[in-house]
Amino acid sequence: MTVLESYRSLAEAQKGRARGAPAYSLYVNRPVGRLLASVAHAIGLTPNQVTLVSAAFTFTGIALLMLVPPSIPLGIVVWLLLAIGYAWDSADGQVARLRGGGSLVGEWLDHIVDSAKLVSLHIAVAIGAYRFFESLEVQWLLVPLLFTVVATVTFFGMILNDLLRARIGAPQAAQAGGSSPVRAMLGIPTDYGTWCFMFVLWGWAPGFMVVYSLLALAAVLYLAAALLVWFRKMKGLEAVA
Repeated sequence: MTVLESYRSLAEAQKGRARGAPAYSLYVNRPVGRLLASVAHAIGLTPNQVTLVSAAFTFTGIALLMLVPPSIPLGIVVWLLLAIGYAWDSADGQVARLRGGGSLVGEWLDHIVDSAKLVSLHIAVAIGAYRFFESLEVQWLLVPLLFTVVATVTFFGMILNDLLRARIGAPQAAQAGGSSPVRAMLGIPTDYGTWCFMFVLWGWAPGFMVVYSLLALAAVLYLAAALLVWFRKMKGLEAVA
């Protein structure tokens, strides 16, 4: 199957839009991932190989944050590495759909890599800031540590929601209603793609820390609201079950 044939086939194999999916993930990352998936499928890459390609880009960018002194050019490189890794992350599931469906081990590997990158990214910010932001007061390091906790709990909450829904046969989030343009735009501050882009400021420590802290605050507020919604929905599903 050629790249063009793969690309066309994916139009009929797309999964539903998850409720509340943010704009970058929905309107940029998934289409780019679709193109990468078409190329990967045409050259014979498996979904697990695509996941490993994604991990290679992502963790190279994360390592640079910890190992190389900050600069604007480095920030741009890190942004591109993380963004490309994110697009490949979208591609692995699309390659699986082209091949007729995913596997348990593929889903397991994808979630392991996703959870590792979410923790590693914010830990890398803490390490890089501690090593290279000379005028940074030490209390600012609490921000990436808080961000690590929030990102981890948010990711685990979404995975657990799907796991428990599947346990009682309830529709998954992607089947329970799409993401409206307004919801997608409101989700931009909590979008992983937005987190990737903020690293263009990595060479300007004060500006980066302000933007990073605002995104951390948005993530905290999102998680607080999401936990209330998820709790009510779980109680409702429990009553139905």
